[in-house]
Amino acid sequence: FLGLMIFLSRQMQGSGNRALSFGKSRARLHSETQTKITFEDVAGVDEAKEALEEVIQFLKTPKKFERLGGRIPKGVLLMGPPGTGKTMLAKAVAGEADVPFYSISGSDFVEMFVGVGASRVRDLFELGKKNAPCIIFIDELDAVGRHRGAGIGGGHDEREQTLNQLLVEMQGFEDVPGVILIAATNRPDVLDPALLRPGRFDRQIVVDLPDVRGREAILKVHTKSPYKLAENVDLEILAKATPGFSGADLENMTNEAALLEPRSEKPEIDMMCFDEAKDRVIMGPERRSLVISDEERRITAYHEAGHALMLHFVPESDPNYKCTIVPRGRALGVTAMLPLEERHNMSKKRLLAHIIFALGGRVAEEIIFGEQTTGAQNDFEQATSLARRMVTQWGMSHLGPLTFGRRDEQVFLGKELGVHQDYSEETAIAIDKAVHDIVMDCYKKARNILETNLEGLKLLADALLERETLVTEEIDEILGPRPQLPSTPIV
Repeated sequence: FLGLMIFLSRQMQGSGNRALSFGKSRARLHSETQTKITFEDVAGVDEAKEALEEVIQFLKTPKKFERLGGRIPKGVLLMGPPGTGKTMLAKAVAGEADVPFYSISGSDFVEMFVGVGASRVRDLFELGKKNAPCIIFIDELDAVGRHRGAGIGGGHDEREQTLNQLLVEMQGFEDVPGVILIAATNRPDVLDPALLRPGRFDRQIVVDLPDVRGREAILKVHTKSPYKLAENVDLEILAKATPGFSGADLENMTNEAALLEPRSEKPEIDMMCFDEAKDRVIMGPERRSLVISDEERRITAYHEAGHALMLHFVPESDPNYKCTIVPRGRALGVTAMLPLEERHNMSKKRLLAHIIFALGGRVAEEIIFGEQTTGAQNDFEQATSLARRMVTQWGMSHLGPLTFGRRDEQVFLGKELGVHQDYSEETAIAIDKAVHDIVMDCYKKARNILETNLEGLKLLADALLERETLVTEEIDEILGPRPQLPSTPIV
């Protein structure tokens, strides 16, 4: 009996300790024994590094700023798409300034129990004050910092209490010397406005996808030792061939190339390894074990040939990169394009060319087999989505330069509650008709191109059935030179 009482007493003590520690911050200290990250390890974001330089100088020599009477921003918000190096940048700031780095995810604050999130926020800031100078880093800030008032519980859910506590702590943060709060998000549009006002996250830095020079610099970082590169590896060519890749994509591509090297029994990572790794990132891994009937294989060949023909004969399209009937990812075949240059704006002609490209596969099936299959589902989703955005967001229809449907960015648990319809039913019908007209007009153009070049379609499909994969040069050899866009006169 005495032994049972001692056991129960210890269990109760343990439960009490766990309950008391439940509201403690889950911030993780980046240990000095771990590899120290500096700005030399972060490439492709030169403007962001320049903007963060003064934060480093403040942490190193705060008295210089105090003497001049300047007030360093206490909150820095890094904004940009996923995989662009926001977390690496924050760690590099701590590494350059040689101060402790405490990191926590926005989702770590919120629990099912009321008050836990607010308690963790208080504990996090207390931790920072005790260890100043230091950097506190909150990743995925949008998980806790979204607009208030959209919760299902009438605006009083646990997440909002956590956000309120974060705002309170940041307000009193100005009196704490030597502590910098850095946060990262890929959804700045959903953040509560109170977070972005001066005095809180008043320094906002965009960390965007790298350009061609940035991609080359990133590849140089990721291909350092222990990787052994062959002499034929040209990082400049790889950088030009990977537009739209993030830093994470480039790191993944390098790792995939390294994994392919022992399989091919090569002593070094050569350009062929990088090409295959790039295809894996763009199109997904090959699934050669998938059993496909001859009939399905033939349908897939004509479907992909239809796509490739659109890219070849529509001048506004990006050129073909690779066309294959080897199953990759969840697709039975893939036709990939490769932009020749960095592009930040899309013209109406280019958008229509993309819709024509998406419809080319289905049209080819109808012309050759007189039948329709389910293989074009994703193509239709892309075409319809693009046409709807042309009408409702970009003013590219006969309805005029208007936008329709104000987005309510107030969200709950990461899901949009919907789009506020700020137009009448008659306008909704007109929008649907405009979307339908754009898609059907592109469908007719795709059909006209294929019927005009029917011989080329058959030659391309036969080549795919024979070789399985065709690259740009092989497609151009079969179809002839690709038509060029006429030069636009400068007025």
